[in-house]
Amino acid sequence: MRLPIVSRAFWRDGILGFARHLWFFNKFLEDAGGVTPAVSATITFSMTNSSRRDMLRTAFGASLIASLPRCAAACPACILTPFGSEASAGKKSVQASPASRIQFEDVLETSKISFTLRNSVSPQRYSIETMMGGVALFDYNNDGLLDIFFTNGAAIPSLDKTGPEYSNRLFRNNGDGTFTDVTATAGLKGIGYSMGVAAGDYDNDGFIDLYVAGVNANQLFHNNGDGTFTDVTEKAGVGGRVPGLGKAWAVTAGWTDYNNDGKLDLFVVNYLKYDIRTAVLCRDQGYPAYCSPNDFQGTPNILYRNNGDGTFTDVSESSHIAQYVGKGMGVAFADYDNDGFTDIFVSNDTFPNFLLHNNGDGTFTDVALEAGVAFTGTGKTVAGMGADFRDLDDDGMPEIFHTAMFGDTFPLYRNIGGGQFEDVTGKSGLAALTSRYTAWGTGAFDFGNEGRKDLFAAGAEILDNAQVIAHRPFELPNLLFRNRGNLTFENVTAQAGAGFSAPAAHRGAAFGDLDNDGKIDIVVTTLNGPPQILMNRSQNANHWIILKLVGTRSNRDGLGTKVKITTRHGDQYNQAQTAIGYNSSSDKRVHFGLSGAMIVEKIELSWPSGIRQVLENVRVNQILTVTEGTK
Repeated sequence: MRLPIVSRAFWRDGILGFARHLWFFNKFLEDAGGVTPAVSATITFSMTNSSRRDMLRTAFGASLIASLPRCAAACPACILTPFGSEASAGKKSVQASPASRIQFEDVLETSKISFTLRNSVSPQRYSIETMMGGVALFDYNNDGLLDIFFTNGAAIPSLDKTGPEYSNRLFRNNGDGTFTDVTATAGLKGIGYSMGVAAGDYDNDGFIDLYVAGVNANQLFHNNGDGTFTDVTEKAGVGGRVPGLGKAWAVTAGWTDYNNDGKLDLFVVNYLKYDIRTAVLCRDQGYPAYCSPNDFQGTPNILYRNNGDGTFTDVSESSHIAQYVGKGMGVAFADYDNDGFTDIFVSNDTFPNFLLHNNGDGTFTDVALEAGVAFTGTGKTVAGMGADFRDLDDDGMPEIFHTAMFGDTFPLYRNIGGGQFEDVTGKSGLAALTSRYTAWGTGAFDFGNEGRKDLFAAGAEILDNAQVIAHRPFELPNLLFRNRGNLTFENVTAQAGAGFSAPAAHRGAAFGDLDNDGKIDIVVTTLNGPPQILMNRSQNANHWIILKLVGTRSNRDGLGTKVKITTRHGDQYNQAQTAIGYNSSSDKRVHFGLSGAMIVEKIELSWPSGIRQVLENVRVNQILTVTEGTK
């Protein structure tokens, strides 16, 4: 069936003409039973006269908006392009065929993973209860398969793991779709009220270690290489204490080599100056509620420099990190100005974000305000949560994306070079897609292997009684935004599978290829419930490549390495990082979707050591180990 033509007369006829066309359009939808996904069209609405625009918005906006769901149902391939978008300016829009649709399956039941994230919700509504939920995907035993680690809570108000139900948990990937709980033998039960996790090989022995951040205890677990871990927190000196404050409430952490000395350093994100012993009960409209972060002072973050002998030095003061007091929720790393040193983005809660520029001399300067990422484009602070710092438009400069709460939108800052960013949340389509959602974990990955990075967000409200207080559901679905190109996104959540339609109290999310089939899977935590094990079942013929980096002069994990690939479709950029999203740590391997490319013509790696490495004519659909400095 052919679509009706929307001509200039559509606008020239005025209100009556618009009404007639709108009636005709709705009539088309009623008769559109013969429309198939093969239909491909772009209906572009544009106006040049502001008075007409206002008139139409006020007179018929509600009717038009009401017709959009029917349009989507009748013709999934039709795209309604926003006013002033790039498509309306004549640029080609990218549309998904049914074969390239991104789909996931929640395989929790068959995975044999038995875990409940316990936050010990109390009548007092302690703020810590709603903030937890970390997960890590990492290969702890070097068998080539990603294993899963979950952080867990503790009893309240003692903040002690008084029973096995509060243990952090490690599940070994058996390679057949199932997992085995090896927490006890691995020695990873943990102590205290745990929040986030960071995975990284800090001693370059080839086995990935774990750092667990928490309210009353942070722990560094050394991987012994025999399936067991040892708590070396005290020896290493990374307990999370802030001078003058004591143990700070740490939400998450991340590994990065900030000084390019070949050893991973540790950045710890602290949240509020909060003590459960003196916390008071807050109320909203007479109902018990978690207190606003505005009721508390912030705390400085911590930077630990790796000494190379199993110990760390707190360099927060000398690096200037300590002078920036915030309310940190998420951390992500990237060299945004391509000066060879990794910079740090911290998303803050109802507080200006930090963009900590690495000066290359061991110090950092917060340039978020000058760079345009401290506030949104409208000058607002938002409830910043999970973050990712990754090149979304493949121009060689990483963007910043982070989740937030209802009414904020999820900001997307485009890197325009020269140390500057532009808030493109509206232009990208994300403002309209996210303004009525709250989300926590997030990540930018090419879930359809189409050659463009998509966006995932783990949805849930903050207040467990949000239905009563704000008349909004506490449990929300996850969100999936497909990258259409030109830094614009469309919501494909409804087509992504049952795991995306079921609302829950989602929190952290970690990303990686659990079954080594070249498609990125997702593990999501849920407060007081089981996790989601979302296996990527997208059915298409798109190709891929995954790079497992092994540093020699650089850190063993290769974190901070920038990768550029070239195929017949053009160039793509990515980087090796594990600090992604909220409370969580993702696979260190670097993934690229290749669409229909049959060969990767060139792979260019820029290691933290300064070594440049080029591989040519690399076959697709493989996990390729790349050792620094070898051909």
